[in-house]
Amino acid sequence: MKNQFLNLKNLAFALSALLLTVSCNDDADKPIDEDKGDESRWITVAAAKMGDAPGDGNGGTLIYSISAEDAKDPTKSIAPFDNGFIAPSNRTARLQASEDGNTIFNISYAGDTGGNYTKYTVNGGQNFTPTGSEVSIAPYVGTAPRWIKLFDGDKTGSAVYVNTEHVIDDNDTPTDATDDVYTRTNATIGVVTLDLENSLIKNFQEHSVPLSAEEEANGYYISRIDMPTLNAAGNKLYIGARLSKVNPATAESDSDYEILGSKTIILDYPSLLNPSVITSTVGKGNTNGYRSINAFEYDGSVYQANQSDPQGSHILKIGSNNEYDSSYVFNLDDALGVEGAYILAWRPAANGKAVVAYRHNGSIEGVSGAQGFFALVDLNAKTAQKIDAIPYHQDIDLFQYQGFAVNGNEIYITVAPVGQNGNIYVLDTETGLVTKGAQLVNVTGSHFIGTF
Repeated sequence: MKNQFLNLKNLAFALSALLLTVSCNDDADKPIDEDKGDESRWITVAAAKMGDAPGDGNGGTLIYSISAEDAKDPTKSIAPFDNGFIAPSNRTARLQASEDGNTIFNISYAGDTGGNYTKYTVNGGQNFTPTGSEVSIAPYVGTAPRWIKLFDGDKTGSAVYVNTEHVIDDNDTPTDATDDVYTRTNATIGVVTLDLENSLIKNFQEHSVPLSAEEEANGYYISRIDMPTLNAAGNKLYIGARLSKVNPATAESDSDYEILGSKTIILDYPSLLNPSVITSTVGKGNTNGYRSINAFEYDGSVYQANQSDPQGSHILKIGSNNEYDSSYVFNLDDALGVEGAYILAWRPAANGKAVVAYRHNGSIEGVSGAQGFFALVDLNAKTAQKIDAIPYHQDIDLFQYQGFAVNGNEIYITVAPVGQNGNIYVLDTETGLVTKGAQLVNVTGSHFIGTF
């Protein structure tokens, strides 16, 4: 019995021709901040087109870039669904951006081109110029890879997968050939690192990663991994993990079980050897995230969100000793005064203050999922405050949210209900001031998935 956790579906991808223009200029020159008299950065907006159902994002991904100054201007209007660049991908593209915003990295997700790595120079508007060569990581991690750009100066990307197989001792004897006994579930992880500058595979390793003997005897196993993150020293790679469980008496899936402490897989870097697993005593639940980066290095430590925690999402801290810091307790339920907080995406600025996209038990069910909200978080003070300056609507679904562009202390956020127009909002993390920016023109059933 073998469970594969790679999504290898081939889905048709058809997008209409580029038809309309928008009010922002397609300026091929790098943007200039006229107030500061120096170069600004591009803000690339990502839009996910509807496939079969509102908010599913399965119709493909379009991107459009404007200057940071235009992104703050509410008189500007952009329509990526009508006049955007199609990011190659069968379903929702997995996008990353260089730290200066001048390059977009993409690995196509699913279909015939799944696993293909491409990168583009950002020139403004729908003008994204292919640069460098392409490379496929599909032979290593499949055609639907979970990947992330490491924070090492835009040099390296990393993609991961896990395969699982239940180990059954058939214990056959001449008198009884039906005495099958579940022993454990073997989780084999694969990790590949990719040279983003030269489009080359740097390293690939596979490992069997066990849990404790007690956990495995009770049917627990690692069922999904994602979001590799480098520690501050650059010698360890942290990989977020999700646990699942079977009933050890039957080897059938168990959905009603005790949630264990949050776990992270650690590998030596860059060798990708010597796997180990650490467990939090503060938070429970998953650390693999979903579409957005789930862990960030800040001030010598790595801060990591968890999901599906019975006490609400925490931001956990892994110290320079590569162990969870049990003295750092930051629970979003307590900080926000809600129940069942679930961190969907987040991103800190360099000052240790961050934006968090979340939902909670009180979220209204919208057209494609539970209503999402945004909060300003302080990692040092362990405080969180809902951003009330953003207009909320029950159809703001942030489950597939992928990215936040950071420009100094400012963080750029796309806010629009599924199938409805919205705006870019710019959060000054130092002051808490929110600026309403350029209008986002939407189309039926589609949504915006962030800035890069």
